[in-house]
Amino acid sequence: MRQAGRYMPAYRKLRERHSILDLCHHQELAATVTLQPVERLGVDAAILFADILLPFEPLRLGLSFAAGEGPKIARPIRDAADVEDLPAFNLEAELGYVFDAVRLARRALPAAVPLIGFAGAPFTLASYAIEGGASRTFTRTKAFMYGAPEAWNKLMGKLAALVGEYLAMQARAGAQALQLFDSWVGCLSPHDYRTYVQPHSTRALQLAGAAGVPLIHFGTGTATFLEDFAAAGGDVISVDWRIPLDAAWTRIGARAIQGNLEPAALLAPAAERNRQVRDILQRAGGRPGHIFNLGHGILPETDVAAVRAVVDLVHGA
Repeated sequence: MRQAGRYMPAYRKLRERHSILDLCHHQELAATVTLQPVERLGVDAAILFADILLPFEPLRLGLSFAAGEGPKIARPIRDAADVEDLPAFNLEAELGYVFDAVRLARRALPAAVPLIGFAGAPFTLASYAIEGGASRTFTRTKAFMYGAPEAWNKLMGKLAALVGEYLAMQARAGAQALQLFDSWVGCLSPHDYRTYVQPHSTRALQLAGAAGVPLIHFGTGTATFLEDFAAAGGDVISVDWRIPLDAAWTRIGARAIQGNLEPAALLAPAAERNRQVRDILQRAGGRPGHIFNLGHGILPETDVAAVRAVVDLVHGA
């Protein structure tokens, strides 16, 4: 979960000279950042360095990143006309730098370390596009969803088609697994997820699945509709710390599962951090199909040594 980032000195050094978008746009830099956690942490797989909002650039939404404030969307989607105005574009021509970064990272990685590609899920992308940036309440998003369901489904359909093909193209470039990130889907009720989101997530995963590599379906706050989230698709279902791993596994059945350490546990004293790691491993009980991971991204204030200690503890279990 967000392997590379501000918690790593090597990444911070690069950020002194380059913006996030610069790092993403220059495939050599993106590949370099992708490799940093593998070299420093000894993790079992690499996650491509990119940003889930990169498709907003060819969609002409005006993506930028304000220092300390996260992404900003200059031309947010606010009505049906805005949905109609979204341009079609050629993925290879507009986002080819992402696929080039995949190729470079894959060539540079040891053969035994797989590369994971990723993209934002339709709902999470829609929420950023409608809100104009990050949100705690998703008020505009839900108002659009309830008040203009036809335009909402058109927007979600466009995003599902874009994301599904974008993921498939990452796999064709060399990614050996793909992850669909629905970071903010937990703000929804079970009914709203089933009605307004699930069909579009399913479509995105179906399109990505055409590439023939494993799919990880990631979400946060999904405990209230976990069965529906799992039913949307994915070979691996990711769960966060709000539900015990074994309880989640019981609910989704014979599926691989990813999770589910609380990111703040990496800030805890070693004894408490290790207790939480061992609790997850005990709940997994050696069952096949468990990817040990965080429930969400590594926090910027995390000590690299704490992350490495968790990797080593899991490897030694």
